[in-house]
Amino acid sequence: MDFSSFLTSLATSFVIFVALMLVFTWLSRKPGNHVVYFPSRILRGLDPLEGGPLSRSPLAWIRAAFAASEADIVAAAGVDTAVYLIFLSSVLGIFVMSGIILLPVLLPIAATDNSFKTAFDTNSNATFNNLDKLAMGNVHAGSSRLWAFLLANYWVSFVTFYVLWQAYKHVSDLRATARSSPAVRPEDYAVLVRDIPTDPQGQSKKEQVDSYFKALHPDSFCKSMVITDNKQANKIWEELEGYKKKLAHAEVVYTESKTTSKPEGTRPTNRIGFLGLIGAKVDTIDHCNEKINELATKLEIEQKEADKDKQQNAALVFFSNRPAAVSASQTLHAQMVDTWTVTEAPEPRQLIWENLTKKVYERQIRQYAVYGIVFLTVVFYMVPIAAVSAFTTLENLKRYLPFLKSVVDIKAVKTVLEAYLPQLALIVFLALLPALLMFLSKAEGIPSQGHVIRAASGKYFYFIVFNVFLGVTVGGTLYTSMKTIANKPKSAVNLLADSLPQNATFFVTYVALQFFVGYGLELSRLVPLIIFHLKKKFLCKTEAEVKAAWAPGDFGFATRVPKDMLIMLVVFCYSVISPIIIPFGVVYFGLGWLIARNQALDVYVPSFESYGRMWPHMHSRIVAALIIFQVLMFGYLGLKKFVYAPLMIPLIVISFVFSYACNSRFYRSFLNTPLEVAFKDTKEIPNLDSVYAAYIPPSLKPEKTENADHLEEGHTNVSKTETV
Repeated sequence: MDFSSFLTSLATSFVIFVALMLVFTWLSRKPGNHVVYFPSRILRGLDPLEGGPLSRSPLAWIRAAFAASEADIVAAAGVDTAVYLIFLSSVLGIFVMSGIILLPVLLPIAATDNSFKTAFDTNSNATFNNLDKLAMGNVHAGSSRLWAFLLANYWVSFVTFYVLWQAYKHVSDLRATARSSPAVRPEDYAVLVRDIPTDPQGQSKKEQVDSYFKALHPDSFCKSMVITDNKQANKIWEELEGYKKKLAHAEVVYTESKTTSKPEGTRPTNRIGFLGLIGAKVDTIDHCNEKINELATKLEIEQKEADKDKQQNAALVFFSNRPAAVSASQTLHAQMVDTWTVTEAPEPRQLIWENLTKKVYERQIRQYAVYGIVFLTVVFYMVPIAAVSAFTTLENLKRYLPFLKSVVDIKAVKTVLEAYLPQLALIVFLALLPALLMFLSKAEGIPSQGHVIRAASGKYFYFIVFNVFLGVTVGGTLYTSMKTIANKPKSAVNLLADSLPQNATFFVTYVALQFFVGYGLELSRLVPLIIFHLKKKFLCKTEAEVKAAWAPGDFGFATRVPKDMLIMLVVFCYSVISPIIIPFGVVYFGLGWLIARNQALDVYVPSFESYGRMWPHMHSRIVAALIIFQVLMFGYLGLKKFVYAPLMIPLIVISFVFSYACNSRFYRSFLNTPLEVAFKDTKEIPNLDSVYAAYIPPSLKPEKTENADHLEEGHTNVSKTETV
C-alpha cells in the first residue's frame, strides 16, 4: 500500500466515524428512538435524557461517560462489564506509557537510517514507502542503533508487568467487594453436585442426595434439587409460550379491527399446516385457547413425571448460610474423586441444564475431542487465511481475475481497494468463527454460560495467533516472494526479515478500520434501530412484542473480547518494529473504553453475572501476547544480525515468572470464593424458599397456582434418613 492509499484509508474512516457520531446525536434525541439508544436506563426507571434533548450535544455522551464512576458502571451493567472496562483501560495504559518513550526515541532512529534506500539503489525490484522508513526494517543489519530497539522491548515489558499487577489487584478487590455484599444471591447459598453414584440401597436420587449431605453437613444443609430430564417438558413449555404470544397478538388484531361501522370486528384466522401456508383454516383465538389448555394439561403431567421418574445424577444442594455453601464447594466429599463432584453453583441464569448430568469421564472425553477438532480447524484455517491475505492484493486480483483489470486500474477504485480490500476480507472471514467456537465449547459439557464464553474466547485467541497474525504476516510474505524463494531457497529467512515490518501498514489500516467504522456503527446503533422500527411497524402488536423488538441484549463478550485481543496482539508485536502503530492502538482502546462506558450506562443489559471471573483469562492472554512479542523480537533482532539479541531471553523468562507469580497470588480467589469474603456482611438468614425457587427451570414451574404446593413438595421434601 502506498502512502496516499494509507492516508485515504484513514481520512475516509475518520469521516465515516464523525458522520456516524452526528447521526447518533440526532437520532438519540427523538423520543421514538429512546428504547434503542437508552434501553438500560429505561429498564432501570431512569430518564433517558437528563436535562432535556438540548443536553444531547455531539459531545454530551463523552462528558457523561467520563463522569461516571466505577460504582455507577457496576450498578448499571454489573461487575463483568466493569472488569471488561478495566481490561480496555489496562491495555490503553500499557500502550500510552510505552508510546511516551518509543515514539520520540525509535522513530528518529529508524527514519535517519537508510537501509531501505540502499536496498532500493542496489535492487531494482525493491520498493519502499514513507511508512517503511519509520520502521525497524530501515535500520541496517548489525547497526548499533538496534540497542535502542532491544531496550525498548524491556521498557514495554516492564510497563506491562506494572499495569497488569495493579489491574489484577484492583479486579480482585472489586470481585471480593461484590461477593461480600449483603444482598441475597441464590448462587451464594447453593453448590452444584455432579457424578452422583448409583445407590446400592435402592433409594431415589432425591433421598440419596438428602441423606448424604445431611450426614456430612448436619447443621447447615437445607434442601436439594435433583436435576431431571426435562427435555420433553421444555418442548411443551416452549410450544405453550408460543401459543400464548400468538393469542395475545391475535386479540390485539381483533380489537383493532373493531370500528364504528363494524363493531363486531373481524376475527383473525390462520392455517394450521406447514408455516401457516397449508392445512385447514381456523379461528386463531379459539385455536390458541384450545392449544393452551391442551398443552397446559400435558405440561402438568410431564412436570410430575419428570420429578418422579426422570431424576438424573446431578443436583443443586442448598445451605442455610453463605460460608457453609462456600466451604462445601471447596471440600473433597468422596474418597473416589470421580463421584460426588462438588463445585460452586453458577448463577441461575448461567446454567446449561443439559450439561449438568454429563459424567466426569464423558466430560473429559468431550474436552479432548473438542481440543482435537479445534487444533485441526486452526491448522486448516491457516491455508485459506493465508490465501485470502495474498489473493486480495491488486496485482493478484488482476492476475487471477483479468476481467476486473479495467475496473481496478481506475485510480479512485484502486485507491479504495488498496485501502480496504484485504482488511474487509479478513473481517468477513473471521465473522464465521464465533458460532462454531461457542458450539464446540458448549459440547465440552461445561455447566455455565459464563464458562462457555471464556472457553470460546480462549479458542478464538488461538485462532488469532496462528491464523490471523501468522497467516497474514508470514503467509502473505512468503506467498508474494515465492518465485524468489524458488530461485534462491537460502533467501527465505532474509526475505521474511526484510518484509516483516512492511506488514505493519496492513495492520495499521486494519486497526483504523476497526475503531473508526466499527465503533461508529456501535455508537450509532443504526442496524438495531432499523430492525426495531421494521419489526414495530410490520410485526409487533403487543407491548411484549415491542419490548422484545428493542431488547438490547448484553455486550457479547464471546466475540468482543477476542476482537480486542487481536488488536492488542498486533499492536504489541509491531510496537517496536514499527512504533507508528502505537497511536492507533491508543485510539482504538481509548475510544473503545469511552464508547463501552456509554453503552454500559445506557444500552446493554447483562444476561448473567460472574463477578469478574473472566479477568484471569484476559490477564493470561495479555501476558501471552507479550511473550509472543518478545519471541518475535528475539528472532527479528537475530535476523538483523544483532549479536546482543540473546539478551531477550532473560526477558522472556521474566515474563513466565511474572505470570506464575500472578496466578499464585490471585487466581485461587477467582476460582473459589474465599471464606473471609463469604463471612463479610452476613447479617441475616435469607428466605431460602426464594433462593430455591430461583433455580427451578421455567418449564418445571407450575402453570396453575393450586399445583404449586404439590410440585414444591415433590422438589423439596427432605429425606427422613439421618445417615448415609
